[in-house]
Amino acid sequence: MSVSPVKFLRDVEAEARRVTWPSRKATLVTTGAVLAMASLASLFFFVVDQVIGLGVRELFGLGG
Repeated sequence: MSVSPVKFLRDVEAEARRVTWPSRKATLVTTGAVLAMASLASLFFFVVDQVIGLGVRELFGLGG
């Protein structure tokens, strides 16, 4: 089964027209939510890392 590149591109264009694209507002809200969650996750893991590091230093008497 062989399809010409021109037909393929026409089909791709037709499918792209059917896609429901998000509004600018929806995109900005979603981006903000992703950035907020990434920031919270990084802060959480930073705090956990510091606590574990403190525990290890106390346990083995390292540092000063």
